[in-house]
Amino acid sequence: MSGLRLGVNIDHVATLRQARYATMPESKNAEPDPIVAASICERVGAGGIVAHLRADRRHIQDRDIERLRQNIMTKLNLEMGNTEEIIDVALRIVPDEVCLVPEKREDVIAHRKGLESTVKRFQASGIRVSLFIDPTLEQADAAAELGVDMIELHTGKLANAFTEKIQKEELEKLRAAACAASESHLQVNAGHGINYKNIALIHQIPNLTELNIGHSIVSRAISVGLETAVKEMLAAMANYPG
Repeated sequence: MSGLRLGVNIDHVATLRQARYATMPESKNAEPDPIVAASICERVGAGGIVAHLRADRRHIQDRDIERLRQNIMTKLNLEMGNTEEIIDVALRIVPDEVCLVPEKREDVIAHRKGLESTVKRFQASGIRVSLFIDPTLEQADAAAELGVDMIELHTGKLANAFTEKIQKEELEKLRAAACAASESHLQVNAGHGINYKNIALIHQIPNLTELNIGHSIVSRAISVGLETAVKEMLAAMANYPG
């Protein structure tokens, strides 16, 4: 087994709950429960649980984050926008990590000033900070200059490439960004659009520590169950060369 870790994003467990219980997520009948899902993922080998608290609360709710903080045994990675409301929630709950994900996919360079103070606030509270970035050398360098602990490379364009040419171009961008970030002593994670088929491409990106995967695992769980879905993803990650 390689050292590549799996963080399971449970957002879409909450999406399914909200489809029926959006107006009463605390109902005794509300299901499925993201906390139960997180426990299953941990039990079969996930290295952490990921949840994205969005401004519109489209899936994960504040109470979910509170309950996750109280119950998970590995680590909690809170994905979030750089807004004062969500920052306040994070500082109150104190996840192990936060990954700053711009709501409108703005880049690090354009919002460096606002990000700088947020990064310092979290690190002062003992929270490790990651930035979700497009795979460019400029974004990787900007993240390093901000003093974050980690980056998460956006793999969506690679995952959705519809020609071999685009796939090759996106893979080269990811490889270069991963190398640059590693040389700057940043932990390098990756996520978005990774599934059981294209993970073979992800194995070609060097210096990765963790993959954060949600939609594909939750989708697969409909057919085989969550426990098996996580085990299958871990097996697909096992031969990562590093």
